[in-house]
Amino acid sequence: MRHSSSPFLQRWGSLLALVALFLLLPLLSRFWLGWSNGYGYTSDLAIGGLLVLLLHNRSLWLGVPVMLLWGVLLLGNVELVSAVSRMPELSDLQYLTDAQFLSHSTEGGGISHPALLLGLVASLLLCLAFGWRRSSLHLSKYWYALPALLLAGHAASQYWQPSESDQWKQFNLAHKVLAEGLSAAQFAVEDRLSADEPEVPPDIAGLTQLDLNGDRLLPAGKARNVLIVTLEGIPGAYIARNREAIRSSYQENLMPRLSQWATRSMSTPDYVLHTHQTIRGLYAMLCGDYDKLDSGTPKGVEMLNNSLRNQQCLPAQLHEQGFSTHFLQGAGLRFMAKDQIMPHIGFDKTLGRDWFKNKPYLEFPWGMDDKAYFEGALGYVKQLRRQKKPWMLTLLTVGTHQPYSAPDDYLSRYPNAKQAAIGYLDDAVADFLAGLEKQGVLKDTLVIVTSDESHGIDDVRLASAWGFNLVFAPEQAQLPTLKQGVYGHVDLSASVLDYFGFSVPSGLSGRSLFRNYASGREIISYTNGLLREHDGKGNLVECDFQQVCRRYASDGFIADKARYLGRFGGKQARLVSQRAALLDQSLTGGQAGQHYQFANNERIRLPAAFGNDWADNLIGAQYLELPKGTHTRVTLKIRALRLDKQGASLALKTKEFDRDVAELVPALPPLKPGKTLEVSFGFDNLETRKAFSFHLLGAGRGTIEIRDFSVVTEPLLAADLLDLEQSEESAAARLVVPQTLDPQPVFPGAEL
Repeated sequence: MRHSSSPFLQRWGSLLALVALFLLLPLLSRFWLGWSNGYGYTSDLAIGGLLVLLLHNRSLWLGVPVMLLWGVLLLGNVELVSAVSRMPELSDLQYLTDAQFLSHSTEGGGISHPALLLGLVASLLLCLAFGWRRSSLHLSKYWYALPALLLAGHAASQYWQPSESDQWKQFNLAHKVLAEGLSAAQFAVEDRLSADEPEVPPDIAGLTQLDLNGDRLLPAGKARNVLIVTLEGIPGAYIARNREAIRSSYQENLMPRLSQWATRSMSTPDYVLHTHQTIRGLYAMLCGDYDKLDSGTPKGVEMLNNSLRNQQCLPAQLHEQGFSTHFLQGAGLRFMAKDQIMPHIGFDKTLGRDWFKNKPYLEFPWGMDDKAYFEGALGYVKQLRRQKKPWMLTLLTVGTHQPYSAPDDYLSRYPNAKQAAIGYLDDAVADFLAGLEKQGVLKDTLVIVTSDESHGIDDVRLASAWGFNLVFAPEQAQLPTLKQGVYGHVDLSASVLDYFGFSVPSGLSGRSLFRNYASGREIISYTNGLLREHDGKGNLVECDFQQVCRRYASDGFIADKARYLGRFGGKQARLVSQRAALLDQSLTGGQAGQHYQFANNERIRLPAAFGNDWADNLIGAQYLELPKGTHTRVTLKIRALRLDKQGASLALKTKEFDRDVAELVPALPPLKPGKTLEVSFGFDNLETRKAFSFHLLGAGRGTIEIRDFSVVTEPLLAADLLDLEQSEESAAARLVVPQTLDPQPVFPGAEL
């Protein structure tokens, strides 16, 4: 039997092994992962087929490095998409050979797709087993025409009628890198040919203007109070009335009860979310400004160094009008520095997980489950209604954040935990609104229900930027049930102030939801790696990170379909990104120097053991941008207040794009009872560090106080930068040895 099969294997074994690695494995994994898409299968067939042809009957010295690189790209792409829902960029490719990244360090749970890893190992072993000697089978050079035709067809289809599916559904990673390289070369040629044309300076006046020239829907509002309910990650597509208004093809009714409440509200179907991340959404909502349209330092953090702009934010403005202002969220406050940002923008009271005394219905690492949260919030509203002053309360849920929170009975009714969490939130927020109505809140309070960001929906156009805004007001009969026009989070602050007839600071941007406008408006958004801008005149432009832009004919921003008008690049595309960059600099003026203080002298009770890097972080220094050519200096001072004789264990980690970055920080020694730990260290940034986070964890029995956690980033002198670039140790951190000091005397009032 062995002899009869041997000629077959000698002739076909090498080719079949290559086909298994480069064709079958990508195609099967695409189907298995739910990434089925005609473009994606075409991309896999073209690139995989080309590699089979190139490596067949070639030396293993050539084949093995290509096979290993292919395996790393395939696995790394799947891991990154699973972790953060995006494909690797060119700057990420260095990470795909990093063992920590490939072990899914974001979740700490090892490889998230072990079956794919096993398939890769098996395919590689087959290639090694059959590729050590030449096959008698020779392939004609005409076979190269097939992958060439597939690549040409893919490119032509994308050019004339591009798909709006996620990139990983349309491209093999190797194909994406190749396409980006060709696009960059094409636009470089275009730039050279148009070098003599004058540069047109970007104009952002249409995006930053405050427009209150529309016709009012009603006179100054009758409401006494303001309640803003912010639901974690919920897209506008979950509201049935929104789907109907834009004739959406998405028909899953995941939030039927909130959709029913929406019929009693003024709902805005074309409502734009400008970015991802909670702190960025809250900033846009509450401060009437676009947050960073990239992964730079959130403006809420930058505002901690700005003592003027924060006074224009909605809570500060309402405080000046005599309102008591309150912020209540279900999670801890330290993450993303909300413990400092919220008081800074005008909240009199900023409360998180520790405020809640009612027992949660289930354990959730981020904080209160949604049912327990809204029960506590309803009690908080009841307390506010006893006071004589008008009040503003902003609520923020957490249960629909990964890893998603829902009881067993919901998990049994839905196909996955995400939908179960959405259903649980739907019931919780509907019960909360019913409770408000029972208390009489809807008769004297302006209630706005919205979301901080959108967790997106597969294959639903613009779902990552599609938000919702439901307005309940005492004058509900005078408001339309559907608010026409394009609005977004940048409009919310101006809208609330305009409702009451209060003066709106000129530093705020946007329009008022309580006015009708005869013309369109400019608006911009950056989600899922795509920068989208509507000009208010029927044109939507969508640009990727390679500055390849596509233009669509679309009356509004959010639409189920839009007519493709063509693409462009070069100077015209850069103008779009330059406008976004100018918006990003609204607080800093583009200055590289930064000085942030993340300590607030809060007394922190430590857990018995180290917890989650994110939910149990003791400081709020997350998602910072450290510019190229700068030096960052960090100072940390922690005081032991009440610790048992074992003291406390402390660990400080750094991450970039949620991936651990080693060797930048020193190991922290144990904190002994009655002592103070001081640490100072620094590191150089030869390249820009984006989405850079510090994670301070502690474990022990007792309480500590963080007296200082400052992050100072300053430009390097040109000579220093040149020396560092020439030094082999330029990337190493410059550390100062941690010191444990005797406790300092505490004076009365020093902790206030």
